[in-house]
Amino acid sequence: MTPAPSAGTAAATGTAAAAAAPRPARTLRAGPLAAVLTVALLLALTAAVSLGSVDIPPGDVWSVVAHHLTGRAPGPGTHDLIVWRLRVPRALLAAVVGAGLGLVGTAVQALVRNPLADPYLLGISSGASLGAVATIVLGTALGVELSFGSALGLTVSLAAFAGALAAFSLVWLMARRGGGFSPLRLVLAGIGIAQFLGGITSYLVLQTRDEQQTRGVLFWLMGSLGGAVWAQLAVPAVAVAAGLALLQARARGLNAMLMGDETAAGLGVDVTRLRREVFVVTSVLTGVLVAVSGAIGFVGLMVPHVCRLLVGGDHRRLLPLSALTGAVLLVVVDTVARTALDGQELPIGVVTAVLGAPTLLYLLDRRLERS
Repeated sequence: MTPAPSAGTAAATGTAAAAAAPRPARTLRAGPLAAVLTVALLLALTAAVSLGSVDIPPGDVWSVVAHHLTGRAPGPGTHDLIVWRLRVPRALLAAVVGAGLGLVGTAVQALVRNPLADPYLLGISSGASLGAVATIVLGTALGVELSFGSALGLTVSLAAFAGALAAFSLVWLMARRGGGFSPLRLVLAGIGIAQFLGGITSYLVLQTRDEQQTRGVLFWLMGSLGGAVWAQLAVPAVAVAAGLALLQARARGLNAMLMGDETAAGLGVDVTRLRREVFVVTSVLTGVLVAVSGAIGFVGLMVPHVCRLLVGGDHRRLLPLSALTGAVLLVVVDTVARTALDGQELPIGVVTAVLGAPTLLYLLDRRLERS
């Protein structure tokens, strides 16, 4: 086992790794950028709660929120129900899920040293989707109505999380076969298991005879926060906060891994242990997020690239800024999904794909120009 690095070695590791991390020609200072993103998040949350089938002035929104935060009874009218019980939980859940996806995307790209990696590359979302869909189909067969927005939606979320853990276990066992823990074997195992579980999920969707149920399942598979309630917020919020703390504590090691396993090991990093820890953290966090929001693509792929263009590749700055950027992005995307069409809500995955695919092509073009 690689000995634990001393304080001087750890400092040298962080300095050398940060210097080796890819940096754009001009970078922004992380502190002012974080302040700007925080203000942008507050504005996005206010707009998300204000806009909808019934538009509510921002002043009324903050008045209702202030009443609840201070324990005072809100004034008469329907705004309290719309703001506090319907829109605020959904906006906050969008921020939490977006932050988690941005965080996981950054960590996964460092884990496999592949800038095209995203949180769903490892097959975890496919396992969560299979668990949720199987529960709904089984419930329908038994005469029990289960859906993602029903009172029994917690059962579906738990099944999704259990499916994510099962997929995580399969990928882990496949990646560990023959000893070692190589990024290539991890990615190939994740892709193979994701395709296998995705095929089973598609088969189960075809077996649902209720047209409305099928539509609900497909809507969730493309990402949806329509069933957000206050009770759903605690677990993903704690998971994202804990995931950020754990990954931030390993930011120097992630920087060192960018230079290759041998160089990182020479700097005192236990590469195998670090890769295992990051894999566990990202897998559990992905399972939690998919369980409450469905499979939302492109956020975890797009956000780390944008943040690297702004602040460089040092994970000590990149991780928290990716979380903030992801939160802002998903709150805005969810607001667009709710309000773009009159009387109809778009799946979040549709909006992220429309935004994400051109952004990815642009970033790829810029990268090719520099190479």
